Parts: sequence; structure tokens; C-alpha cells
Amino acid sequence: MPSSGSPSEQPTDPQDSKAGPCRRQELEHRLRDLQTDRDAYLELAAIYRSENRPLNAAQTLKKAHEVFPNDASILWEWEEARLARSMQQLGEVREMAAKAKSALADTELERCQTDWATCRISVCQARIARDPEMQHLRLVLGEALYDMERYEEALAELKPLEDVAQHSSTAAFWQGRCHLIMGNDGEAMRYLRNASLRRAVPTHTKVRVAALKLLIDLAERHGLTATLEQYQSTLASLLEAESNAAVKASSS
Repeated sequence: MPSSGSPSEQPTDPQDSKAGPCRRQELEHRLRDLQTDRDAYLELAAIYRSENRPLNAAQTLKKAHEVFPNDASILWEWEEARLARSMQQLGEVREMAAKAKSALADTELERCQTDWATCRISVCQARIARDPEMQHLRLVLGEALYDMERYEEALAELKPLEDVAQHSSTAAFWQGRCHLIMGNDGEAMRYLRNASLRRAVPTHTKVRVAALKLLIDLAERHGLTATLEQYQSTLASLLEAESNAAVKASSS
């Protein structure tokens, strides 16, 4: 979720005040009488979030944004609450669909997955438009566009990250997945190799493992025996190193 890089001014932490039902009710009553209390909106929304009620937080912050349309902190927190609510709803429906195993539940799950991707796209695009320095959000944006099957758009959003060492490998992974599903196997292999085999660029282990598994599938499909063995060997070494690191960490 695109939550880093927030404005310097943060909402009141409910842990620093009389957080809880009494304080929440006090703030709710206050905002009914005085709808221009900026800090009350932010504190109330923070309490709602601490109570796992992102819908209430989003509704409160929407009202605050209407009163203070140029307040960057309120806008940021409203976006965060919308993302949290969308994620919460997706989790709830996913759990329901797993239990119900019905066409109706599956349809509802698809709707929530679309809503989650749409919310990420909307928020990321708005934040990048406000602050072009927030290029890391292009990773979230690219993944969300991939989920929406908007592969060309995802590739366009990820391309600026090719020259950003910190994010280039993860961007290459999603670029490779886009090309793979579009049927461009040659381009997919090129990007997936960049995601998994470039030692000079920092790459998260999960990204390398996922990229190597896709490369193995591609090599098998195209009968690239020598390349297949290389990918399999690299993956085995990577998994062994990860396992050894986990054992060492648990014993220390």
C-alpha cells in the first residue's frame, strides 16, 4: 500500500490522547457542533483506524477534505483510509468466498479485487501528480494496472524505474510478467533475467525466486536445456541460502 512519503504534519496519534469510546464520542459530538475543527477530524479518524474502522475514518476525512480542500495532511490521510477500507473489504470477501464456494461469492470477490486495484491506481496517480519525486509508487501502480489487465499502461508506468537501481529489479519483474501474458516471451525473458540475475542491483529474495520460477517455465516451454539448468541451479542455490539464513536467525 502506498503509505510512505507522507506529509510532514501527521494526525494526532490516538495513543497520545484519551483514545477510546469516550474520546471518540466526545469528538463525534464536537464535530456535529463545530465542523471547522481540523484537529478533531484528524484525531477522530485516527481513533477509527485504531479501532479497525477504516470506512468511518474515510467518511470523516472526506468531510474534512470538503471543509479544508487544500490541506495536504487531510488529503493524505483520506487516501490512506480509502486504501485501508478497500483492503479490509477485499480480505473479508476473500474469506467469505473461500467458505461459500459459490458463483455469487466469486463475483463479489472479483468486484472487490477490481475496487482494490482501482483505489491503488487512483491514489498513486494522484500522489505522483502532486509530487513527481514519489517514483517508488510506480511499483504499486504497475502492479495494480497488471491486476486490471492494463498491461501496456503498466509497462509505461514502470519504464521510468529502469534507471533507478533501488527499484529497477522489481520493476523488471512486473515488466516481465506483463510481456509474458502479452505473449512476448523474448522480452519477458529479458526482463525476468534482469529481475533475478543482476548481482550489482539490490533485489529482494522473493522477487528473484518468483522471476526464476517464471524463467524456468519459459525455458522448459522453449526447450532451452542449458539455460534451464542454469536457472534451476541458481534457484536451488538461492533457496538453500535463504533456508540456511532462516535457520541461523532462529538459533541466534
